Amino acid sequence: MPKLIVKIRNGDEKVIEAAAGTSVMEALRNEGIDEIQAICGGCCSCATCHVYVDSDWLEKLAPVTDVENELLDCSSHRKSNSRLSCQIPFNEALNELRLTVAPED
Repeated sequence: MPKLIVKIRNGDEKVIEAAAGTSVMEALRNEGIDEIQAICGGCCSCATCHVYVDSDWLEKLAPVTDVENELLDCSSHRKSNSRLSCQIPFNEALNELRLTVAPED
């Protein structure tokens, strides 16, 4: 099963298995990464699943949509590698995707 490598807010790194066909947000939430609140349930309407994607992986992801961009603009912690994890469909090609949970707004 493909894996995600996630750095949580305290600096610890976790390797989790994730099913292809789920969103990165679902994979993180399902593995108990409580820092991913996902209040909207993945509907791209809250930005509580904000992550920083390792720069080596950015070009492998679909581009940021207008809605995702607007939500990220509301974060005081936005960076050039910011994404909403609910908007990243996970698949085998993203095996060992590295990301960091963004600070809470």
